[in-house]
Amino acid sequence: MSRGRLQGKTALVTGAAAGIGRAIVDSFLNEGARVAVTDIDQAGLADLAARGALALPQDVTDEARWREVVDATVAAFGKLDILVNNAGIGIIGHIEKATLADFRKTQAVNVESVFLGCREAVRAMKAHGGSIVNISSVAGIIGDANSAAYCASKGAVRLLTKSVALHCARAGYGIRCNSVHPSFTETAMVDSFIATARDPDRFREGLRRAIPLGRLGQVHEIAAAVLYLASDEASFTTGAELAVDGGLTAQ
Repeated sequence: MSRGRLQGKTALVTGAAAGIGRAIVDSFLNEGARVAVTDIDQAGLADLAARGALALPQDVTDEARWREVVDATVAAFGKLDILVNNAGIGIIGHIEKATLADFRKTQAVNVESVFLGCREAVRAMKAHGGSIVNISSVAGIIGDANSAAYCASKGAVRLLTKSVALHCARAGYGIRCNSVHPSFTETAMVDSFIATARDPDRFREGLRRAIPLGRLGQVHEIAAAVLYLASDEASFTTGAELAVDGGLTAQ
């Protein structure tokens, strides 16, 4: 049921075609926002366009495309109030196995795209304020032996978020910037991690047991946290890291 928590606001969500991104878009539309969506998945974007979203194909590692996407959103809706940097990848590999190519690709998608998105959002928002929400991970707070590149990228997102928040606050822009840190959530990315395990069923059960609440997260639970940070309800929250992790990082 809509409460109009984002009524009159314009949002841009990357990695929007599926998983957490799709759940975020659904919640934003339900709460009255006008939403621009980006992804490399053309079919997924078409589905969102049918719901009334502005679909903009985007490779988030392309610097020039970032400016085009933000300018297209402003041209279509008149302003940009919310950016959700959600696009990301995960490549399994401990420090002895991970390749430099995999490491660089992970940083490009997971970190450089967030840098570019934040920079363009600040340009578009600084005259009137806004909210930036960066999707990090519990892997940006605690380590995982088998995810060297992923941990490095998500840790970078965590502290980049704080840097952006402090800059915008001290500049008086009225732009808030926060990060969300999900743990294992029922998504295609997590499914792919599980599928690479020697014993996928045992691995899934191990993930479940590692979470104090005893289950994997659901995409709508992550989207609810993002909705809060995007809304005016979080008007005094900036530079924060919100763990939506079933208690994983409380241990």
